[in-house]
Amino acid sequence: MMLDLLPPWPLLSAFLVASTVLALTPGPAVLYIVARSVSQGRRAGLSSVTGVALGNLCNALGAAVGLAALFAASSLAFTVVKYAGALYLIFLGLQMLRASGRPSIALSELPVSTSRVFRDGFVVALLNPKTTLFYAAFLPQFMTPSAAPIVQSALLGCIFVAIAAGTDVLYALGAGRVAESLSARGRLGRGLRAAGGGIFVGLGVFTAAMKSGVER
Repeated sequence: MMLDLLPPWPLLSAFLVASTVLALTPGPAVLYIVARSVSQGRRAGLSSVTGVALGNLCNALGAAVGLAALFAASSLAFTVVKYAGALYLIFLGLQMLRASGRPSIALSELPVSTSRVFRDGFVVALLNPKTTLFYAAFLPQFMTPSAAPIVQSALLGCIFVAIAAGTDVLYALGAGRVAESLSARGRLGRGLRAAGGGIFVGLGVFTAAMKSGVER
């Protein structure tokens, strides 16, 4: 039974509480989703949540099969993936900054390709090796020797990703509501798009500068 693969309730409840607190704490993923929601609306924000969640799930499963050990042992592998993710974020930010020079339009009139936003969120999350290292450091604290480690790690990782996706939805809805409120008072200013692009570029620079660690 699946319940036999989970830690006992006292340990599981501690995992759920810790996961919720960590998921609610704003980090790069939250900033990315908020930037999408504010600059492109609630639909784009929710598409980003889905893409980020899938990328995080892949990282969690990667940690379960030992990808984190590779990143921890090979600075070259970590660096290659890190810079690829950073460059992609900067690319997205520059695209948004270029779009900020176009005439202002209403938020409801802003064209949004949900499939493209989903893809961007997935790639950004997937190309963050620090996420894999986070899972490798965090999940074992709640595992027991009574079940296969790889199965326990994958199951707890899935639970964490689900919790994080739920909190990310709240951030996306909140930021999207703010954007819609601003749009209802007039037309979507270029400043919102410029701010979103600036956040993406900033996240890319931050990602490129970060050292190996265990942050989400």
